[in-house]
Amino acid sequence: MLLNRIGKLGQRSSVLFLCDMQEKFRHNIAFFPQIVEVASRMLQAAKILEVPIIITEQYPKGLGPTVPELGADGLKKYSKTCFNMLTSEVEEELRSISDRKSVILCGIETQACIMSTTLDLLDKGFDVHVVADACSSRSQVDRFVALSRMKQSGAFLTTSEGVILQLLQDAAHPKFREVCVCLWKIYESYFFYNLLCKLWLLNLLAFGM
Repeated sequence: MLLNRIGKLGQRSSVLFLCDMQEKFRHNIAFFPQIVEVASRMLQAAKILEVPIIITEQYPKGLGPTVPELGADGLKKYSKTCFNMLTSEVEEELRSISDRKSVILCGIETQACIMSTTLDLLDKGFDVHVVADACSSRSQVDRFVALSRMKQSGAFLTTSEGVILQLLQDAAHPKFREVCVCLWKIYESYFFYNLLCKLWLLNLLAFGM
């Protein structure tokens, strides 16, 4: 239980959740290209570090498939209609990797599937890390109120860089150089977006929202 209270991430105790980054959301979600880019780097880092990955799609018949730039080709997608990633199939998958007690969460929309998934995971005893620079909504008011709401409920708000460095733990990690390429690609592609996200997150934390 101590891990849950302090929010420490570990390579062998974590699982990455990627939520509903689909074609029909492309032109409606604020910062959609940036969100997908950051989530793609998280996915690449997870693959390198052999962290399990769970991907969902919200009603793909109507909202389209996962966008190709996420880089999730060949990975299983869990279809759903509920505003929550924890379908019966996903719960079964989680039970099969029962040593994974920390969930790293990216995707859309923050006030809908991200928040509902977070609350249910917390209720089930998981340690939830919401990657603020990899989550968005149509409305930025919804986005930041939802981040605040999840923090109040016990989720940990973090950034892609923070998560990746926690998973690595040490520059002597054998995959350090390979994983760091993911970080540098985020910096090069979306430096100002990431800076803006970190400022927003600092504001949330500083004012206790």
